[in-house]
Amino acid sequence: MENHGYGNVIGSREAPYLNALARQCGLATDYHAISHPSLPNYIALTSGSTQGITDDGDPAVNATGAPSIFSQLPGRWVAYAESMRGRCERSDSGNYAVRHDPAVYYTRLASACQRYVRPLPRHPSIAAFTFVAPNLCHDTHDCPVATGDRWLHGFVPKLLAKRSYRRGRTAIFITWDEDGGSGGNRVPLIALARSVPRGARPGGFFTHYSLLRTTEDMLGLSPLAAAAGAPSMRGAFGL
Repeated sequence: MENHGYGNVIGSREAPYLNALARQCGLATDYHAISHPSLPNYIALTSGSTQGITDDGDPAVNATGAPSIFSQLPGRWVAYAESMRGRCERSDSGNYAVRHDPAVYYTRLASACQRYVRPLPRHPSIAAFTFVAPNLCHDTHDCPVATGDRWLHGFVPKLLAKRSYRRGRTAIFITWDEDGGSGGNRVPLIALARSVPRGARPGGFFTHYSLLRTTEDMLGLSPLAAAAGAPSMRGAFGL
């Protein structure tokens, strides 16, 4: 999700579904993005570093040869982007923002991009690692929090109905790339899994690097770059 801080979502009347999920599942209360603007956060979240990127330029400007969680899982990942016109789209189009689709920036994925970076279908399948980017309206970038909340209310139950989730083999994380521009950059992180204690609210300091570390730990991968020194959230959420 996009560009809203913790207080804009948690406790907001505009986000009844998200707040219900936070009460029923887990919520990190001191979770922070890494930078501004959007793209450095997406790269940090998937590679453990901003890779020196400081703007939202497309892959022609900001491509990186760094390893990522995608390249750690050859053939076992998928990245979905809503409103992308075709597979592996490397430029903005309508409500699709390439800066919110980090997989297309990694040159190591060039040969796999057409196969694994896909428009978001109505009923997505899931892989060992699945990344989902809603479009510019549904991610709350260009539309109100209430719009994103309604979209998630329609989308998340499709994931909760998956056999792997019901059998306790899948975790779902919902977070925002950055806040609206404050120095603190505190954003919501909601964790859903069968093992997460109801209403869990760990207060430890976590970042996007912590989410990468958590995901890599769960998948048996070595943590990349700054994720190696970031605290995992596995224990905090019972994952």
